Amino acid sequence: MSKILALTYSFLILIQSFNINLDDISKINALIDHAQFHKEMYGDSFFDFLTEHYGEVKHYHDSDNQDHENLPFKDNHHMCTHINLSFISPNISFKINNTEFIEIPFNFFYKESFTSFEKPSVFQPPKQA
Repeated sequence: MSKILALTYSFLILIQSFNINLDDISKINALIDHAQFHKEMYGDSFFDFLTEHYGEVKHYHDSDNQDHENLPFKDNHHMCTHINLSFISPNISFKINNTEFIEIPFNFFYKESFTSFEKPSVFQPPKQA
C-alpha cells in the first residue's frame, strides 16, 4: 500500500512540474487546427510545427501571425517560479577543551600479607590425606 501511495505522489509531483493548467488543455484543439493549417499551407510535419512555434526559431515565426496567441503553453506565467526559502543560522559553537593527559602517579601498591613467622600447627592444612 505504501508503494502505491509513493508512486501516486511522485506521479502527481511530476504532472505538477509540467505547469499545465486547464486553460492550456482547452487550447489543445487550437494547437491541432493550427498544425493542420501549417501542414496544408507549408507542408510542415508536426515536429517542424512544434520547432517553429515552441523551439529556437519561434521568435521569427511569431512576428508573422497573430493566431499564435490562442496556442497553448504560450503564456509566460508558467515560467515564473516563486521560491520562498527561510534560512535559520543559529550560532552554535562548541568549545572542546583539550586538556593534556597528565599521568597520575601510581598510588596503589599491593603487598601480599606474608609473614615469616610459622603458624601454629592447628591452622596448617592436613599433611596426609
